[in-house]
Amino acid sequence: MRNAKRLIIAVIAATVLSVVWYGLSAFPLSSPGPQVALRVSPGESVSQVAANLEKAGVLRSSLAFRIDTMIFGAPVIRDGYYVIHRNSSHAEIRKVLSATPNAHVVTIFAGATIRQISRQMETVTGPVFASAWRNLALTTPQTAFGSPNYEGLLGVGAYIIGDGEQPKALLKRMERRFVRQFADVGLTPSSRVHGLSAYQFVTAASIVEKEGYYPKNMPKVARVILNRLDRGGGLQMDATVLYYLDKDGVRVTPSMLQIRTPYNTYLSPGLTPTPISQVGREALAAMLRPPPGSWLYFVVIDKSGTEAFAATYAEHLRNIELARSRGL
Repeated sequence: MRNAKRLIIAVIAATVLSVVWYGLSAFPLSSPGPQVALRVSPGESVSQVAANLEKAGVLRSSLAFRIDTMIFGAPVIRDGYYVIHRNSSHAEIRKVLSATPNAHVVTIFAGATIRQISRQMETVTGPVFASAWRNLALTTPQTAFGSPNYEGLLGVGAYIIGDGEQPKALLKRMERRFVRQFADVGLTPSSRVHGLSAYQFVTAASIVEKEGYYPKNMPKVARVILNRLDRGGGLQMDATVLYYLDKDGVRVTPSMLQIRTPYNTYLSPGLTPTPISQVGREALAAMLRPPPGSWLYFVVIDKSGTEAFAATYAEHLRNIELARSRGL
């Protein structure tokens, strides 16, 4: 009889503890915390999603949530990005996951301009947000580099934009990432390298990004830029002309070369007033430590994008003929 009572008490205690454990997970006592971005990949099960939610601090217990879905039904989860508050209730999590993905993802690639990024952003956030972001990015002179706008100063990579995030906050987040990426190669906004301020250095690196295109070409392109700056006069880089015209990947025509703008480095000496694209690690590293050499010219000579470099114009002309013989 005594053993039966003990068993009953143990069962009741275990039941109470289980109810309390489940209740604390389903209805957290603390208020919702900061937002967390969760990516749901195609084919992920509810159990996998629950485990990721627990790891991110959204759920107290993935097991409790799986029990919850057995009682109340599992949400049909679409693949995509979701923004959910930490310490959310099970009901709130089911509500978010049952709806369509509520986060937008914009990816900044090295070589992309603010105008190109804003066009990508418009497809995922809509025109109002994208337009506000673009206007701030192109007109706000409040950067860590003391620049007139944010061109070239946005960190590369993916950004998850949750509901309620404002364009200005996103822009500052992008700049902070670039400052970290700049620090990864050993530089700060107050650095001086090769006689260039940090902002001039980024500007030169952005030209390396566009003119070198492939990492294998970038170090020597950086040396050409420094050699031409030392020589004086125009850099004579096609990518700078195309930047002003908001064109990319097309041949520069003779008429384009006659358009007098601060970005036409055939007519204007020195660097452009701002960078001409966002900059990746390879271009920054190439600009930081270019190889020694007297090159002043380069041209693409094969369909894999290899560039040939020359110290004299006569040698450059021979490289041009080689490129033409290969159909380039």
